[in-house]
Amino acid sequence: MRARCYALSEVANPVGATQGKRERLVESARELFHEQGVHATTLADVAARADVPLGNVYYYFKTKRDLVAAVIDRYLDQAGGLVDASGRSRSPKARLKALVATWVDQRELVARYGCPMGSLCGELAKCDTDLEREPAEVFAVMIDWAEEQFRELGRRDARDLAESLISGVQGAALLANAFRDPGILARQGRSLDRWIDSLTS
Repeated sequence: MRARCYALSEVANPVGATQGKRERLVESARELFHEQGVHATTLADVAARADVPLGNVYYYFKTKRDLVAAVIDRYLDQAGGLVDASGRSRSPKARLKALVATWVDQRELVARYGCPMGSLCGELAKCDTDLEREPAEVFAVMIDWAEEQFRELGRRDARDLAESLISGVQGAALLANAFRDPGILARQGRSLDRWIDSLTS
């Protein structure tokens, strides 16, 4: 069964014939990197998933490294879209809970493949990729945004709280994947909601 797009991918278009070849290649690479990892994914795999002839891949991406960089850029765009969507909630507390909910809502997929961003960061951190855009920038976008929400709530320790929030979600995603148990992420989501309430009561 092909994985459904998760969390940050909610704001992206699914792979389809209406997309251009480059967009289909990037989205297919994103899916495959999530499902089986960067190192196990070949350009031929990406071309097949995108329904694009292998020779055409090199027109858009000279190397696999270029394709990885494009996937990171896609995640950065999606991170911006995600925090924008969470920001539509009325209060900072509701916004923070909305961000947590984006992971909880995708707990089945996270339990099967892990967090796509977390998995990509972990894999690339083990090798010298020399990428212009580091995958950790995706987390930085969300941490910076969460910090703003905590600061609006009058918290002087806003940065620490923002890091704790994202760490809590990522830790739960790792355990949910390790145990293949989506309930771990659901329970941690409820715990984080209570934690947010306790900080703002």
